[in-house]
Amino acid sequence: MLRYLTAGESHGKALTGILEGIPAGLELTENFINEELTLRQKGYGRGKRMQIETDKIKIFSGVRQGLTTGSPIALMLENKDFENWKEVMSVEKNNNFERKILRPRAGHADLGGMLKFGFSDARNVLERSSARETAMRTAIGSICKKMLLEFGIEVFAEILSIGGTSENTEAKIDEAKNEGDTLGGKIKIVAKNVPVGLGSYVHWDKKLDGRLAFQLVSIQAIKAIEFGLGTKIAELKGSQVHDEISWNNQKGFFRLTNNSGGIEGGMSNGENIEIILSMKPLPTLMKPLKSVNFETKETEFSHVERADVCAVFACSVIAKNLTAFVLAEAFLEKFGGDSIKEIKTNFENYLFSVKGLQSN
Repeated sequence: MLRYLTAGESHGKALTGILEGIPAGLELTENFINEELTLRQKGYGRGKRMQIETDKIKIFSGVRQGLTTGSPIALMLENKDFENWKEVMSVEKNNNFERKILRPRAGHADLGGMLKFGFSDARNVLERSSARETAMRTAIGSICKKMLLEFGIEVFAEILSIGGTSENTEAKIDEAKNEGDTLGGKIKIVAKNVPVGLGSYVHWDKKLDGRLAFQLVSIQAIKAIEFGLGTKIAELKGSQVHDEISWNNQKGFFRLTNNSGGIEGGMSNGENIEIILSMKPLPTLMKPLKSVNFETKETEFSHVERADVCAVFACSVIAKNLTAFVLAEAFLEKFGGDSIKEIKTNFENYLFSVKGLQSN
């Protein structure tokens, strides 16, 4: 069973994570993970936080001499910005509450979290609900990406649009910045060489598209997910939507189109898995929207926290790696073993079996 857990706050000492279920014998270095973390920090429109943090992962367990051991992998990512936020993050000092955040932001977890947990300070909410948490999920997903590469499975991300356009996006971001506003966008995720049969139609919680949706929509700013044609299928006839099946000696069975996005009946069908994600504009605006003071109940402008104008590229890296986690999870369920060598044997036997079923 592949699973992970993360902990840590945006301006706390560090983010930590544990990934359990990666088999023994996978080549893994901190540098490989750091390459993905560096990508997450890039993209036009990022804020000053990215000028402070130079994310470098530390592996504390589960890897020895460059190879995974099959034990849980423990990771830590220090927050350099913690030094600048010690006073804010410390327990109340001399009953000084001047730093309390009382004006929740529209579109953020602030108000819901305060009401849910009984807080009178939104800082308790925003530190954990912040997108900074996704840095650890990026690291965890990168390990899964490395495992999938052992079996020829690759996952890619592409920016389709920002603020509703695919042209002159930097100028669009600059315009939003000058207006004190933010922008979202659309992201495409493609997974190639995924074997047929990952996931299952047998139980609802085993369906691959459902599991991908669960994981990807959990990314803080993602508000919609589509597979293949996505929402366009509601406008078309069945004859225009469903992928016709063909066969030849080289490929065996294959689809003539990929409108389903590589998943049918909750299972991968051997075609590329294609996903479209819609990311909302970030909720922290330099020209803030109206809110209500949590204590006085008076109308005020919402709290302004240092933030990005646009983080669509960063989100694409996170989404790519979390897609890798779900595919790795389903892959290990199908071809499970305690070591990479054992899994490769299981995988090769399955491919041989499938090839036999597809031959004359």
